[in-house]
Amino acid sequence: MPPALVITFPFSPILIQLGPLSIRWYGVCYAVAFLAGLWMAGRHLRAHGLREQDYANLAFWCIVLGLVSARLYYDFQSGAGYYLTHPQHLLATWEGGMAYFGAIWTVPILIFLYARWKGLNFWLLADAAAFFAAVGQPIGRIGNIFNGEILGPPSNLPWAFAYTNPNSMAPQLGVAYQPAALYELLIGLCILGILLLVRRRLRPRPGALLLIYLALYAISQFGIFFLRDNSITALGLKQAQLSSIALAIALVPVTWYWLRSGHRPEVPSDTPNPMEVRDGYQAEA
Repeated sequence: MPPALVITFPFSPILIQLGPLSIRWYGVCYAVAFLAGLWMAGRHLRAHGLREQDYANLAFWCIVLGLVSARLYYDFQSGAGYYLTHPQHLLATWEGGMAYFGAIWTVPILIFLYARWKGLNFWLLADAAAFFAAVGQPIGRIGNIFNGEILGPPSNLPWAFAYTNPNSMAPQLGVAYQPAALYELLIGLCILGILLLVRRRLRPRPGALLLIYLALYAISQFGIFFLRDNSITALGLKQAQLSSIALAIALVPVTWYWLRSGHRPEVPSDTPNPMEVRDGYQAEA
């Protein structure tokens, strides 16, 4: 039996079982996260004069590439040898396991190529992608909580989670663990709040929100993985912490280029009143 002063989590990761088909909380949360992220990203882009047909195809392929690359990055950091010898599990996202850093390294490249192809502002599209991620990630963490994954070490803290459902992915049933997924959910909400506050109060030029999001994500992941039960790889750090350091280093030249470019998006020809657009933001009525 789990300790009395912790939270017992009896729920199954499976929401509905329809014969051989399992509908899991994890998949439902991802679907809701995509819809909420698309709504937020689309709202941001429309406020800057872009039409839905300008970015609809990009959004679809960003989701596909993000899912595939996040899963493959997880495979790589969790044991490439196993997945190479068991290729049927390479893309088995329903088994759990996604490493968002995989999407961070690949999706911006797709956005850049699309922006060059369509003659759109890369930084503006990238800011929308940052909002997509910032809205979607906390929702996705709810699925992790139901799965019983992304856990810290065993704990008797009052907010520790003890999983008791046999379908749970927790290492041991009845043992209370620090809920690292819950911590990440709360951190994600804080990052989203910062982005919304910066956009509303400072109205920065396109690209700033992306850089802020990536910097905050790198810092948060470096810190949270001290509480996550993952194996240490090198220099006393875990794989995600090394990825966080790599992202922080990569942001230095990207930020330098952004500062030097001083790029402002062009006002679309179908914008009702170009005089109301300042630094890429349409003035509020």
